Amino acid sequence: MIAGSGLYALHRRFYINNIFKLEEVSTHVYLIWSLVLSVTGFPNLVEILSELKLHYTGLGKVALTAAMIIDTYNWILFTLLIPFSTYSSNAIYSVLSTIMFVIVCIVLVRPIITKFLEKKTEENELDEYQLLFVVMGLLLCSYVTDIIGTHGIVGAFVYGLILPRGRFADSVMAVSDDFGTGFLASIYFSGTGMRFMISSVFSHANWKLTFLVVILLCVTKILGTLFVTSLFGRPAKDGFAIGLLLNTKGALALILLSIAWDKMIFFAPTYAVLISAVLLMTMVVSPIINLIFKPRKRFQQTKLRTIERLRIDAELRMLACVHTNQHATSMINIIELFSATRLSPVYVFGLYLVEITNRATALVVAHMDKPTSQLGGQTAFTQSQVELENITFTFEGFGNRAGHDAFRVETTSLVSAYESIHEDIFNSARERGASLILLPFHKHLSNGNLLETTNSVYKDINKSVMQNAPCSVGIFVDRNLGSFSKTKLRILMVFVGGPNDREALAIAWKMARHRNVELSMIRIRLFDEPVEIESTHFEEARGILSYVMDEEKQRELDEGYISKFRYTAVNNEDSISYSEVDVHTSEDVPRVLKELDQNGCDLYIVGRGYYRNSKIFSNLLEWCECVELGVIGDILASNIFGSSSSVLVVQQYGFGGMEFGKKNSAKLIVKTE
Repeated sequence: MIAGSGLYALHRRFYINNIFKLEEVSTHVYLIWSLVLSVTGFPNLVEILSELKLHYTGLGKVALTAAMIIDTYNWILFTLLIPFSTYSSNAIYSVLSTIMFVIVCIVLVRPIITKFLEKKTEENELDEYQLLFVVMGLLLCSYVTDIIGTHGIVGAFVYGLILPRGRFADSVMAVSDDFGTGFLASIYFSGTGMRFMISSVFSHANWKLTFLVVILLCVTKILGTLFVTSLFGRPAKDGFAIGLLLNTKGALALILLSIAWDKMIFFAPTYAVLISAVLLMTMVVSPIINLIFKPRKRFQQTKLRTIERLRIDAELRMLACVHTNQHATSMINIIELFSATRLSPVYVFGLYLVEITNRATALVVAHMDKPTSQLGGQTAFTQSQVELENITFTFEGFGNRAGHDAFRVETTSLVSAYESIHEDIFNSARERGASLILLPFHKHLSNGNLLETTNSVYKDINKSVMQNAPCSVGIFVDRNLGSFSKTKLRILMVFVGGPNDREALAIAWKMARHRNVELSMIRIRLFDEPVEIESTHFEEARGILSYVMDEEKQRELDEGYISKFRYTAVNNEDSISYSEVDVHTSEDVPRVLKELDQNGCDLYIVGRGYYRNSKIFSNLLEWCECVELGVIGDILASNIFGSSSSVLVVQQYGFGGMEFGKKNSAKLIVKTE
């Protein structure tokens, strides 16, 4: 604000135009000018962070918190200083009247209106006609604050604060959001564009210096943020990015400019200079942040985040994604199997996935540790907040039950559109250095011991996560695995070959270190021919050769890892066993799995597998209902197979990216001479 006053003085000094005149110098001009520069558009910033998938990163959280604080002070300054900018003689009375209005609304009006509206909402008696009276209350409060000398938006803002949250707020937003933001706001702010005379900025001799002022207006907040972040030892790149994000302007800045125009505080040149600066500040944020951080391209493989390559004494960090509290309970049952000690602890991040509701408030709730009550102390949570509290209680209960610091648990919610929520999951996994992402299967166990679809969207999310995840991924099919209270829990690991199977074996091996776990590893040896594909094109032939060489390398890695497992684990642990079975045709696979299932186990651990070098699995892939589980995982999870055991399907980082929509591309392999 201080720098802004100096820049206004420069603007007056540089501007020379005989057609467009400048306003008279007054404290009102300096005040409005400085207020416009200090404003940060919090809802707009939330949208930018959401679009760039940065609001769950450390940078995004700092920017979000700072913007929330700035926006609060902006509203306070707006309420207190606008009367002094417009009604100097009676400004003190306007301010005192506004304070009294706020107190009356919160202390007297709010309890009455909240009790009435919540009762109507709970009894489903609130219809669109009654919501009309809610809108009339909005107009009444706006009219009152406008009469007493403050802007009408202050009354609307206070009215919004005193209304109850939860189902009522969702009902109001569903009815009014499209009309309010899509129609009324467009009409109001179209006046801003109609008053914007760009010729007044560039039609004088010193227009270059005026343009320099516009640039400097964009720089002041960045410089201030760089100074503050440097005091806290943050990198200059982060300070620049935070300052750039806090430059985002929104509705409040345009309302201030409209007030200045209507009250003839600003004339056309000053109005045009500030509008140019506001537009420039907001327009450049997304491209520059995207250029600096490349948030959508930073998930390229830099180092392998896998369980197979994790040191035995390293901390295992995993991300457990859930949609409901039932999923949270299931995830805890599988997480509890990981053998955690003080030498090799396990850090669990419970991530509650919530579909975005097109409101900035939803993203703010995502960053709250726990749901908070409204003013006055009465609790009124939305359904998502209640679910988050239950999930938090479930995960924290697991952490307390563990009884030592080997298991550490942290819970948060992630609010995003389901179409792009996988990118937010990637951000969270990368930010926390996770080696494993656990996902719930899109089906749940019904009373008839059959798996029924919970939500088909969950399946699409799982596929999207598996395609480009920054670490290994596991999909957990829960058939009432139950808590870890059994004397012995039997795990059966089915190994065919490839990186996904080695990752699955690494997870099973880690679980087998627990004293109450029995692990049986079954290796399926394939005796069939690869699929033959004729290729005469040079590039295709080179790709074929490269793939065949990679296959040979994978076989060598398989043999080495299994030898290590047999020598280190099987020979030294009575609770770990190893056996092999031969498979010659596609019909042998379900038969072998059926025989294994008859022996009984509590949990299958399998790799998702590509199996493109085998006719056996290429033929079976045609019949897969859930391609994301792979051939063996799909068989074990199917209702036709009839198993009562839970299944964990694992994909190793660096070997995902399957095109799920093209099954044929997932089964091709070539035979070379």
